[in-house]
Amino acid sequence: SYTIDMGPTGPQWKESPQPFCCSIEDPTKQTKFKGIKTYISYRVTPSHTGRPVYRRYKHFDWLYNRLLHKFTVISVPHLPEKQATGRFEEDFIEKRKRRLILWMNHMTSHPVLSQYEGFEHFLMCADDKQWKLGKRRAEKDEMVGAHFMLTLQIPNEHRMLGSI
Repeated sequence: SYTIDMGPTGPQWKESPQPFCCSIEDPTKQTKFKGIKTYISYRVTPSHTGRPVYRRYKHFDWLYNRLLHKFTVISVPHLPEKQATGRFEEDFIEKRKRRLILWMNHMTSHPVLSQYEGFEHFLMCADDKQWKLGKRRAEKDEMVGAHFMLTLQIPNEHRMLGSI
């Protein structure tokens, strides 16, 4: 659940109990299926665990789409754009990495998005089999869109506002 607190100017999201940041480093060209598929892998290291995971752009894209689907009432910034040609050029890779860092900094500093179970899975799951299971679990989440509002914990002083 997500909590709303009373702030100095009114209701606000409760701050994250454990603020953190992430580093995104070491973009590396990888292959799979005996070289048929080529992609860039990034080392993502959350400050609160210090344990790196390796993510492709498509994993960031999956997370972005999960966030959009679950939190329709929260503005989620766009990821850096996909690029079909030149995606293995050094300049493009460096530019994308910098933009992914900016995007990740926004996500980790957001009091709601940073607490999302799917985001935690993205940052902490290093095992391929567990990664796929966690993705499926996030994709089956029923508390999305307007249903997300059912997961909110609202302070008692604001529950009466509907009767005014």
